[in-house]
Amino acid sequence: MDWLKKIRKEKGYTQESLAKAIGIAKTTYSSYEQGYRRPSVKTAKALAEKLDIKWTIFFK
Repeated sequence: MDWLKKIRKEKGYTQESLAKAIGIAKTTYSSYEQGYRRPSVKTAKALAEKLDIKWTIFFK
C-alpha cells in the first residue's frame, strides 16, 4: 500500500514510531504497508486517527 507509506511519511512518522503510537509491533505495521496483511477494524481506526484519514480506506 504505497499510499499508506506516503501518508505516514507526510505526517512525520517512522514505521516504528507509528506502530508504537497505536500499540502494535513494527513488523505488523510493516506488513500493512507491504500489502501482506490488512489491519483489524480496531487497528484501522487507530491508524486512521493518527494519520487523519478515513479508516474504511484499509478495506477498499
